[in-house]
Parts: sequence; C-alpha cells; structure tokens
Amino acid sequence: MKSCPLCSVNKDPLSSANDYYRDNKRAYLQCDQCGLVFVPERYFLSMEDEKAIYDLHQNQADDPGYRKFLARTVEPLLAQVDKDGVGLDFGCGPGPTLSKMLAEKGILCSDYDPYYFNLPRLLEMQYDFITMTEVIEHVSDPRLLFQRLDSMLKPGAVLAIMTKRIIGLEQFKTWHYKNDPTHICFYSDETFQRLAQRLNWRLEMVDKDVVFLYK
Repeated sequence: MKSCPLCSVNKDPLSSANDYYRDNKRAYLQCDQCGLVFVPERYFLSMEDEKAIYDLHQNQADDPGYRKFLARTVEPLLAQVDKDGVGLDFGCGPGPTLSKMLAEKGILCSDYDPYYFNLPRLLEMQYDFITMTEVIEHVSDPRLLFQRLDSMLKPGAVLAIMTKRIIGLEQFKTWHYKNDPTHICFYSDETFQRLAQRLNWRLEMVDKDVVFLYK
C-alpha cells in the first residue's frame, strides 16, 4: 500500500493512496486523507534529467510577462510584509526575479535554489516571509519540506505559495499541468486546508493559483 508523501510519518501508512488516473506516461494516486494527487517514485526523474529541463526555462527578471505572472504573488504579499521584513525566495530558479521585484519596493529577499543558488546557510535562518512560486509541485517529500519551512518561519510569518490547484478528476484528465514530467505532486483546496490544520497555520486562498499560509 502506498502512503502519502504529505501525510505519512516515516513511511508509516497513516494515510493510504488510491488509484486516481493513468495516462500513457504515468500513473497518479490520491491520498484518502488530504486529497494530494502524486505520482509513484518510479516515475521520478534523475536530478540530472530534472535540471536539464529546468535549464530550458527562459524566465528572466526583465521579462514583462514573467513579472506580470509573479505579480499575482508579489502584490498581495506586499500588503502583508513590513518594510523591514526579511524573506527568502525558495526555489528561485536560474533567473531570480521575485526577489528583484521585492527589492524594488525596498524589501530584502534572498534567493535559494537547490540547483542554482544552493546556499545551505540560508536554510538555517528565520524569515518574516518565504515564497515558493511554481515549486511545491516538484517536491517529492513535501512533508519534510513543510517541517523545515515551519522551523524557518518566525511566529506570524507568511508562506506564499503559487501552484495550480486540482479542481476534479474530469479536469485533471486534460490538464496540461500534469504533463510536465517534473511535476509530481498536485494540490487542491482540501489539501491546503488539511496541511494548515496539521501545522496549526492559518490559510488564505489569495487567488486560483496562490495561497498564503500564516504561522
């Protein structure tokens, strides 16, 4: 029996996963507790193959379209963060942009990425906010990640997440988001609600792709 990578504890099957969907490339399972949809480990790419796909991304800080995309996270975040707040863009990718957008507003935000800005010391610090835009769908062990993020957030801090959310099975069948081989976990409103309850965080649904979690 498969256990959920978000709900399970040390591989103990506190939650079980059921078949959700299968296409000609991968199978997808769904947790019966939190609703997370995920692909089994056998479909994971190697780190080298995963990075090769990320290297193809053309996101640049001077790209107006990319800035407009990130603004859906940045603009509501600005209303929550003090000018003297210090943050971290977790999973910033090869062309950090969100931190530059915040710097233009006078807010300090460091960049971290396991492939491109791998600075472990940044993970030992505490922050007033952490952003993860188009990141968590790539993470194979989200439970461990959220535990670590909890330790990195100050009391009252905000975790800003951007990821496309599952609506239902029928939409999932034709959903382009699932076709990216680096996307291995898919979240729904229910998943974020269960996550917030477990961590004792407050959840705010900012828009269809953005959620804020307050410690």
